Amino acid sequence: MKEFLRMENMSKKFGEVYANKEINLSVMEGEVHTLLGENGAGKSTLMNIVTGLYQPTGGDIYLRGNKVKIESPSKAVKLGIGMVHQHFMLVEALTVFENIILGITKEKSIFIKKDAIKKEIQELADKYGLDIEIDKAITEISVGAQQRVEILKALYRGAELLILDEPTAALTDIEVEGLFKIIRKLTAENKSVIFISHKMREVLEISDRITILRSGQTIKTLNKKETEEAELANLMIGKELVNSEYKKVQKTKEKILTLEQVSFNKSSKHNGISEVSLTVGKGEILGIAGVDGNGQSQLAQIVTGVIAPESGNVLLNSDKVAKFAPINFINSSVSHIPEDRNKMGLIGNMSVKENLILKSLSKKRISAGKGFYLKRKAISLYAKEMKEKYDIRCASIDMELRNLSGGNQQKIVLARELEEEPKLLVAVHPTRGLDIGATKYVHDMMIASRDKGCGILLISADFDEVLKLSDRIAVMFEGQVVGIYPGENPPISEISLAMSGKAK
Repeated sequence: MKEFLRMENMSKKFGEVYANKEINLSVMEGEVHTLLGENGAGKSTLMNIVTGLYQPTGGDIYLRGNKVKIESPSKAVKLGIGMVHQHFMLVEALTVFENIILGITKEKSIFIKKDAIKKEIQELADKYGLDIEIDKAITEISVGAQQRVEILKALYRGAELLILDEPTAALTDIEVEGLFKIIRKLTAENKSVIFISHKMREVLEISDRITILRSGQTIKTLNKKETEEAELANLMIGKELVNSEYKKVQKTKEKILTLEQVSFNKSSKHNGISEVSLTVGKGEILGIAGVDGNGQSQLAQIVTGVIAPESGNVLLNSDKVAKFAPINFINSSVSHIPEDRNKMGLIGNMSVKENLILKSLSKKRISAGKGFYLKRKAISLYAKEMKEKYDIRCASIDMELRNLSGGNQQKIVLARELEEEPKLLVAVHPTRGLDIGATKYVHDMMIASRDKGCGILLISADFDEVLKLSDRIAVMFEGQVVGIYPGENPPISEISLAMSGKAK
């Protein structure tokens, strides 16, 4: 194997803080090289250097043995480097075709030869098994399809090295298998892939070599065949990780949340719910299992007041909800970890500390006069306390939130919502994008909240997470609850059948 990329003593400082410090990394032609590390370990910063978004403080980059300077993303594209970001860089108002050709100036003519280019793109898609609908709007296709568009966009621009940042975070198991087939086709053609993930099973399935980063430095590079999950986890966090086994609670008598024959957009199998009845008891976790896109989003939006049901009743603490608005649910002690933290949970151009107090502006510790006069010193002290408690890795609590890694952004949502000590917590994909250590911490915090009496509605596409945390498990398929099962010794094969629509 020949070497495609080599980074020597790569460093990047923000102010006085090192995000990367003298990192060494080599990627061979035709290999999948995984970058593994905790949130804030420096993975995304390193890749932003490779793609020209950041300029390094020190170090050198070599491509096929030649020293290069990557001053901009356009230079990275010319050098054959493409990246699919965790949050896709697609223009939602445009079609798949328009997104793929956006910014490309292959033709000297001012007229775009649409039919010829479409044929060329379709041939490339067919070659790598990238199933796309070329004339569909981005808003009309699934998350998995959007990812395929991003990959195709990079390949159409001539990528020889493809960087995939948390590529399976929002994919179903079937879509993950499809992605892995695409990756294997790429490496069979001698293209290189840098794979960034926290999911150990996937890392061990798809990688050839694995480099572990910790605190911005290279810890070790290992061959996949010579390592195992426990070793990788321990190297990643710098200590031995002890798995937690959580004791399951029996169904409680007091109901925090009750849904009675609730429907919304019931004619749609994937964007609605039909006659859903379920309860969440005080001090229990009800997990919702199911493939993404079977009504889970609409369920979460109803029980947080974002949308109103078209029929049926929702009861909080035995009181029927009359008006569906988020503020009413917040005032009823409902906290919400939303499925899309950027659209629904955070404000990117506000600071870390400002995002942490968004729901606390009327509280005495934060303000005087119901939010009119903010106690800035108290806010800073509180934010520093949350930074320590939830291990939020940022250079300063005054930095813009958009500059944090996805995992650290998620920790801010968790800190804000859990510190409210809610009666009901609606947690949608609560550990999406979090590393193994942070995931364990979040799970521990959720169990602690449950044990204090908080009822938790857990919606997760991670079946292992649902099995691990849930006291009871409800399965959703095509907008309906098709079965409810015990969390203690759950019938896994029966639940799996129910998730695929084959409930007994």
